[in-house]
Amino acid sequence: MTADPVITQQVPTPAPLPPTVRASLSPSRAADFKTCPLLYRFRSIDRLPERPTVEQARGTLVHAVLERLFDLPAPGRTPQAAGDLVAPQWDRLVTEQPELAGLFTDDNQVDAVEFLRSAAALLEGYFAVEDPQRLEPAERESLISAVIDDELLIRGYLDRLDVAPDGALRVVDYKTGGAPREAFEARALFQLKFYALVLWRTRGVVPRVLRLLYLRDAEVCDYAPDAEELVRFERTVVALWRAIEQATAARDFRPRPSRLCDWCSHQALCPSYGGTPPPFPEHLPGADPLRDARTRPAAPGADE
Repeated sequence: MTADPVITQQVPTPAPLPPTVRASLSPSRAADFKTCPLLYRFRSIDRLPERPTVEQARGTLVHAVLERLFDLPAPGRTPQAAGDLVAPQWDRLVTEQPELAGLFTDDNQVDAVEFLRSAAALLEGYFAVEDPQRLEPAERESLISAVIDDELLIRGYLDRLDVAPDGALRVVDYKTGGAPREAFEARALFQLKFYALVLWRTRGVVPRVLRLLYLRDAEVCDYAPDAEELVRFERTVVALWRAIEQATAARDFRPRPSRLCDWCSHQALCPSYGGTPPPFPEHLPGADPLRDARTRPAAPGADE
């Protein structure tokens, strides 16, 4: 299938934040807390380093190529052009994120070549579900944000936002893993509803479509939210934040074992695996221990 053509719309200038805003939350970190409160602590409070995996790096590379693809004139957005972007975009990513260079040693260059080939294969899946020559995205890799409950700034990065001639919005998210399993699909839709809520609160428009593009299996998953659903979702996000506040005040972030533990970088520190978390950080007066930040790449089944 191919997507309907869209046009570019000017992005509104964000309004100044109310002085009451004291914290922020992204869909990734919100989903971390839902999945495992201890994981949220490790990533958002302890800010423990996580070594990227090949799967994560591949996802980052494919996202980078798809972003750059739309810099080309429409007729030039071909599978060949996308494939030609793979190697230079990987070189750029390694320069910007030196830790990626450690994925492949000098003695392991065969795997490095196969890695680039596997990224190119995922791009073939993209062209199987969309024709980029018929698209002019309004925004790509765009940071969007909104204030809810007067105190909480919710924000996140859109892979792509399409705007139709009638003003309808379509949020598009690229997934480099396989077709969704139940646990992963729920997390992916949580992320997209998060974006839908931000767009509704800032632009007054409920997105017509939330679209997941699963590149490995060349599948499309569309979801159509409505205003009532987003009102309920907003309550859910606020309640989730209150739970994070309570856990932080009590310094009580408990592990919640699940299938996603297989991809966790912090098993050695997790009580469920016989580990001991580090001492809870002592923050300087006035610092925000709950500040949020975007982290890419994400674990398979999380953001990707």
